[in-house]
Amino acid sequence: METVLCFDFGNTRLKCGVFIDGRLTETRVLVSDEPSVIRPLLDEYTPDKMVLASVVHHHPELETLLRAHGRLHVLSHLSRLPLSTPVGKPETIGADRLAMMTAALTRFPGVHLLVIGLGSAITYNYVDKYGEFLGGSISPGMEMRFKSLHHYTAKLPLVEADWNYPLIGSDTRTNILSGVLLGMAKEVDGVIGAYQDRYKGLEVVMTGGDTLFFSTHLTQPVHIDPDLVFKGLYTIGQWNIM
Repeated sequence: METVLCFDFGNTRLKCGVFIDGRLTETRVLVSDEPSVIRPLLDEYTPDKMVLASVVHHHPELETLLRAHGRLHVLSHLSRLPLSTPVGKPETIGADRLAMMTAALTRFPGVHLLVIGLGSAITYNYVDKYGEFLGGSISPGMEMRFKSLHHYTAKLPLVEADWNYPLIGSDTRTNILSGVLLGMAKEVDGVIGAYQDRYKGLEVVMTGGDTLFFSTHLTQPVHIDPDLVFKGLYTIGQWNIM
């Protein structure tokens, strides 16, 4: 029985996915990347392999700790991947983007792909039918939009997401909900439509913590997979850890 731990360290959350014999059995949100937090997890699962995808400056002792408990691969543009990255400065591609594209390409080989990640930022990632990541775009994510309205104004409050929002807001809170969430939905719909006009047979895959709620406000067809990054990390581990 093989156990693989996949660490996804993003700007908002630090998470770990546990795979046992190729099946994702558990996901955990970690309170920090301090060794005192990570070590009990390693002792609990005694992993055979580990994959780390980090877009933050993680704890300087983390990689040493992980290597002491099993075989580790740290995801980067130098990793063996099922896609190529013929873009300028491939070293700047976020590890989470590489993971989600890997999972999408594994599921939908040989077609044009638009992979959308809803996180601290919204990333649009285009992979052509030959498996080449040709770029995409980045825009502010949901929490960033809410916080910006609060931070850069004198009186607008900080609003929490509520997916039951109206088209026409009746007070400040519902005005902000409509502006942020409907604005995001129309943005995503518009970007998908632009890609569909250019690339026939395009498949669209979306991931992120709020995708199940957000997708109900889209008019364009999308494949939803909240665990896409973890699945990509597992696949990358199988490619890179012998």
